[in-house]
Amino acid sequence: MDTFLVLFLLPFIGSIAGLIGGIILIVKKEWAEGLSRYSLPFASGILLAVSLLHLIPESVHELGEDAFLIVIISFIASFLLEQYLVSLHHHKEKGHTLYRATVPLIFIGDTIHNFIDGVSIAAAYIVDPIFGFIVTLATFLHETPHEIGDFGVFLSSGMTRAKTFKLNLYSALATFPGAFITYFFFKEAPDKIAVLLAISGGIFLFLGASDFLPEVGEDPHAKGKWKEVTLVLLGIVLMYCLSLITPEH
Repeated sequence: MDTFLVLFLLPFIGSIAGLIGGIILIVKKEWAEGLSRYSLPFASGILLAVSLLHLIPESVHELGEDAFLIVIISFIASFLLEQYLVSLHHHKEKGHTLYRATVPLIFIGDTIHNFIDGVSIAAAYIVDPIFGFIVTLATFLHETPHEIGDFGVFLSSGMTRAKTFKLNLYSALATFPGAFITYFFFKEAPDKIAVLLAISGGIFLFLGASDFLPEVGEDPHAKGKWKEVTLVLLGIVLMYCLSLITPEH
């Protein structure tokens, strides 16, 4: 398949298709709540596993132990970015008051996040097309509950449905320059690609462990909690199985 076409399709699947969750929220709020409830724990397992089983090991192969330092730095940077500047994800409104002034910050945070998703997808694709597909899958699965949360926050701020969709679409489009810039400027530099994979690994690890996983188990019913935990484990098992088909170095 033509490389240009692949570089268009993978970011499209990874980010633009994630708007499905937000669209469902606009059409049927109850469906979106159910989708978010069960896609979120699944996404947490996916993110944890793709970072620990794919992104970080691949970066360590090229950079050695220096990769772990990059992972830690990107993990802490993600934490500081979310806590003190912009927010990378919004799943539920936990009783706090939402101000219109927060909307631009959310948009900036989402745009940065989507750009990084594009970088991650292209960097993984350069290593191996199958690896690129795995990271694309992880991106798509965690973007779905993310977009549901973003749509909900924007609508709660008083924004119209049309404007909410446009803002999230514009933000999602940042995935494409992230992918194309990475591919065309770094495809011949394996050491730089490894650095990008380590950065992506740290960010995905932060999102999975600190942003998604704490949401698991909030269901008041024991049966619902077990379903969520099972979905976390299912996400991990899926990524492990996919790791078995990626080429070894």
